[in-house]
This record gives sequence, C-alpha cells and structure tokens, in this order.
Amino acid sequence: MHFLRFLALTALSVTAVAARKASTDKFDTYFAKQASSAPFELDEKGYNELTTAPRDYSLAVLLTALDARYACGICREFDPEWKILGRSWQKGDKTGENRMLLSTLDFDQGRNIFMKLQLQTAPVLLYFPPTVGPNAKADGSPVRFDFLGPQSAEGTRNWLLRQLPAGNYPELSRPINYGKIAVTLTILLGAFTFLTVAYPYILPVIQNRNLWAGISLILIMLFTSGHMFNHIRRVPYVANNGRGGISYFAGGFQNQFGMETQIVAAMYALLAFAAINLALRVPRIKDARTQQVAVIIWATVLFGMYSFLMSVFRIKNGGYPFWLPPF
Repeated sequence: MHFLRFLALTALSVTAVAARKASTDKFDTYFAKQASSAPFELDEKGYNELTTAPRDYSLAVLLTALDARYACGICREFDPEWKILGRSWQKGDKTGENRMLLSTLDFDQGRNIFMKLQLQTAPVLLYFPPTVGPNAKADGSPVRFDFLGPQSAEGTRNWLLRQLPAGNYPELSRPINYGKIAVTLTILLGAFTFLTVAYPYILPVIQNRNLWAGISLILIMLFTSGHMFNHIRRVPYVANNGRGGISYFAGGFQNQFGMETQIVAAMYALLAFAAINLALRVPRIKDARTQQVAVIIWATVLFGMYSFLMSVFRIKNGGYPFWLPPF
C-alpha cells in the first residue's frame, strides 16, 4: 500500500517537473523571438501553444486586423503604439526576469482563433496570467481589454501593470521623432526669415494708433452689445411676435435675440462714428460754411440714433420714463 502511494507521488512529481520544464521551454523559445522582434507575430499554432496551461509566464496577445480589406482604422492607429510598448518592454527586460511575453495575432493568421473567441470587433487585447509558479492564479482565464477608442502605449502599459503582480517593470521609451523636429525647425526658420524681411513693413502697421483704436472700438461695441451673452445662452436669432410678424428685440434684461445684438452694435458704431467726426474731423474743416453743414449733419445723426437707442431701451424696460423725438 505504501509502495503504491510512493509510486503515485513519484508520478505526480515527475509530471509536475515535466510540465514546469515544458512551460519554461515554451517561454525560452518565444522569448528568443521577442528579443529579435518585439512584439512578435503569432499564428494559430503559436497561440494555442502559448495559451495552453501550464504557464509559468504572463502573456499579452493583441488580436488585430491590419489588412486594408477590413477597414479597421483603430487597428492601424494602435499598431505603432503596440510596437513602441513591445520594444520598450524588451529593451528594459532583456533577461526575461519579468516572465512577460507580448505578441500579436493578425486575423489573416488566426481566423479560427477569432471564431473560437467569438470576436465581432478588433482590436482586442488579452492578458493570460501564469497558472503555475509564485504568481499563479487559480483562474487562468484571460482578462480582456476592449478598445472603445484610440489608445496610447502609455494607457495600455498602465492597464497591463494593473493585471501583473507588484514589481519593477520596464518604462515606456518613445523613439525620437526626427521628422517632427525637422518640420518644427523648418517652420521656425521660415517664420524668423519672414519676420526679418517683413519687419520694416510690419512695424509701422503695428505702431499705428488709428489701427489699434479701430480694433479697440470694434471689440468694445462687440461685447457691450451682448455678443458673449448670445454664445453663453445660445439665444435665437429672431422670434415670432404672435401676430404673424417678427420680433427683433426681446423684452426684459435677461432676454435677447441675435438680430438684436447686431442692430444695437450698428447703433453704437454709428454713434461712435458721429462723435469721433464731431470731435476730430469737423474742427479741421477750413471752410466755415462746410464746417457748419458737417456739424448739423453729424449732430442730427447723433440725435436721431440716440433717440432710436432710447426707444429700444423702452422696449427692454417698459417702465423707463424718458424718450426723445422722433422715436
């Protein structure tokens, strides 16, 4: 009886050692592939071999469809990010201390695997935890990461670290983008050259006080007329007045129409233009009669527009007691 028990224990020990050795051999074989090309490409045979228990290693498999026939934009966008993660991982773990493999299974090389997993979309990232060893998990089923949108190498690495046991893992190292650097330097040099050549012509324009005065007046009229109010409240442009017509002005200080803002801005602009002409242009007129006519014209415009502005204000506030003819 004791002899039979001894034989059974011996057989179990031999089986366990053989399984552990087979798992180690699998890791060494595919880690050599990862050392030359990370992440390495898989086919159906390699996928089945790596995912079969026992596993004393961790495995991440990206199931993707890169061929243009499948029109998988996210697959093609994520492929360079996945390669950056694979190269960074291999560069930081050249001895395989972390017992981690990163691989790719394309649809053209693994149709049966896609059908077996009942995958309807791609890409999908699967993480297989070890089934034997110090970090083994009782449930060796894979953890799935679905791509709801474009993903980065940094985000994928963070997701993998949440699945792996605590430890020191390779940092992500992005390659230097020499093309982007060259484009940036070219743009900067072009802008510097343009400014150097155009500086004598641009400087007088920048230093022109009338230009800045005009820009300031436009901004003042734009914001005092309620332009920001329209963007914040998303007000309608006009409204029905209930009698088959159109209302251009909304009653009350908390209501406003888009057309109302434009009309008020035009009134402000005309009032400002009349005041500027009366203050600056008219005094410079040499002929006394022409000057008198200009004063009458601009004073009439100023009086009429201010009268119209007050009538608009009475629409906004029905209790306002002041008014000016002709409105």
